[in-house]
Amino acid sequence: MYENGGNTLHRFFDGHPQLHVYPFESQLGTPLVSDFLTSVFPPKYRWPEFSLSGSIDSDYELIIDEELKRHVKTPLASKFRNADLKLIDSDRKQIFLDLLKDKTRSRRNVVEAFFSSTFNAWKNYQSSGKESHFVGYSPIVGVDAEKIFSDFPSSHIVHIVRNPLAAYSDTKKRPVPYTLSKYVQIWNIVQLMSLNFSAKFPENFHIVRYENLVKSPKYFFRKLVKKIHIDYHPALENPSWNSRKLETLVPWGTIATPSSKSNQSTILELNNHEHAEIKTQSAFINKVLGYERFKTIPTL
Repeated sequence: MYENGGNTLHRFFDGHPQLHVYPFESQLGTPLVSDFLTSVFPPKYRWPEFSLSGSIDSDYELIIDEELKRHVKTPLASKFRNADLKLIDSDRKQIFLDLLKDKTRSRRNVVEAFFSSTFNAWKNYQSSGKESHFVGYSPIVGVDAEKIFSDFPSSHIVHIVRNPLAAYSDTKKRPVPYTLSKYVQIWNIVQLMSLNFSAKFPENFHIVRYENLVKSPKYFFRKLVKKIHIDYHPALENPSWNSRKLETLVPWGTIATPSSKSNQSTILELNNHEHAEIKTQSAFINKVLGYERFKTIPTL
């Protein structure tokens, strides 16, 4: 969910020698995404759809991938303009086409080729040579869990949830924030779907808590790596980008400093009316997730 710590968790995964971690949000959605959820969630954050009459050339162009494409095509317009990423999009596309040349045109193969081509085209990527998994991040993409697991049955979705008071307080810092009511309703939808998917796919869909991540990254990841079948590595203890430690997570997200103290201070930025409205409008999901008292942080 937006401002629930997804960008933060993504950056903590960066630098792990077994993981190819996408540099920005991996916005795999296409304009062809169209279902009852389209009115709620932007297509760029959804699992992609491709035309039966399309081609691998058109498949590549359909993938929105807004953050990376903007950065490499119009760097001065990118919020990541200071990120040192050397990648030419036309090179990436050619690698993508080459990877799929002798393969069946399927969504699984297209998505895998898209990730592979990104890291093959990234000229100054700090590779360990031991990478065995791709890690992508988009908010709310977990609502498409069934499609993701249909394409990649052995994949994992790690859904991170955060106290909605802190989450809404941070979303207010966006240039055009959602209203409180709209934000909380979407928060409820995403969490409810995630709870259902975690019950349906207990070995592959994992719900974790932002508060536990920032309290102790080492303890948090020592538990999580066992579920997603990778080794523990000290790189997981600090956020980074292309294996370089980040002092602030801005502009990767509105959470500048991932810590328990900053999370609590963010909550205190809300007024009493906002506190009361969020508690009321998210009461049921809060109870299920253990956030109903907003004082102690339960452990999943």
